Amino acid sequence: MRPPTIRDVAERAGVSKSLVSLVLRGSDQVRPEKRRAVLAAVEELGYRPNAAARSLSERRTRTVGVLLNDMRNPWFVELLDGLNSLLHDSGLHTLLADGHLNRRLGEDLTRTFTDLRVDGLIAVGTLPPSEALRTAAARVPTVVAGAREPELPSVDIVAGDDERGAHLATEHLIGLGHRRIAHIAGQGVVGALRRRGFEGVMREHGLADTAVVEQGDLTEEGGYRAAVRLLGGRERPTAVLAFNDIACVGALSAAEELGLRVPRDLSLVGYDNTYLSRLRHLWLTTVDNGSHDVGRRAAQCLLDRITDPARPAELVLRPPSLEIRGTTAAPGTGA
Repeated sequence: MRPPTIRDVAERAGVSKSLVSLVLRGSDQVRPEKRRAVLAAVEELGYRPNAAARSLSERRTRTVGVLLNDMRNPWFVELLDGLNSLLHDSGLHTLLADGHLNRRLGEDLTRTFTDLRVDGLIAVGTLPPSEALRTAAARVPTVVAGAREPELPSVDIVAGDDERGAHLATEHLIGLGHRRIAHIAGQGVVGALRRRGFEGVMREHGLADTAVVEQGDLTEEGGYRAAVRLLGGRERPTAVLAFNDIACVGALSAAEELGLRVPRDLSLVGYDNTYLSRLRHLWLTTVDNGSHDVGRRAAQCLLDRITDPARPAELVLRPPSLEIRGTTAAPGTGA
């Protein structure tokens, strides 16, 4: 049997095809009894609108391309949840590409999104410089979420206030009495902002000489290796602020291997307040930069830009907060 068409729905409901189209688009210019007749016919026939045909008629695909820096990072996934909730409520569907896979394959799936004529693009996380993304942003409404780069004309940026978040975490550790504090640093603009927040607070308290920065990356292994380097010397820090929760878990593993008890011998602070930090056997003190809220705000920025592509680019920073759990205490105290 052939699938039902809009003509079949119109004949069953006793109306014109154009009126069926109005009902399916949610128009308020249809009388209630006609709307009920059309919806009943749709249900009885099992009719499903032809998305390709609708895209041609409306010149919209009702899809949004999302390029995620690395799907293995739980903060990005939680941001995606906030993003999807608002886009779905607005009748848009997301097409997802993993930037980590892009790099492994040597491809740039941004071009795939533009070939599919998506209504908008959202780049989530710090992505490598991409001419394809720059070109796409000039043609398609684009938003950067959870990162501070790339800065492009008419591209909104929605992120956490990274410098403020690192400031809160460092103040917390100093308030507990720590003086030898280290930072496992990240990369890109976000990494630089968190490092600046850490170093700025240390200077304000006259502790610049005891501040140590060890370069890491976004991974557990990177956090582990950086922590081993930090904790192996005689003047080891009594507290460490990690770039993110994943690196903090790596630092926790290194501390345990070296026979250090957290938080009695070493306090640890993560960043992002991902589900990892809330696992009971980890229970990390961490900075919450509102992944779900950043996602929703990014979605709203994209909806606004689809409506008004020419409006000036906007920087939206979500204020962070500190979640104090079980991995920080005064030096020499704690469980």
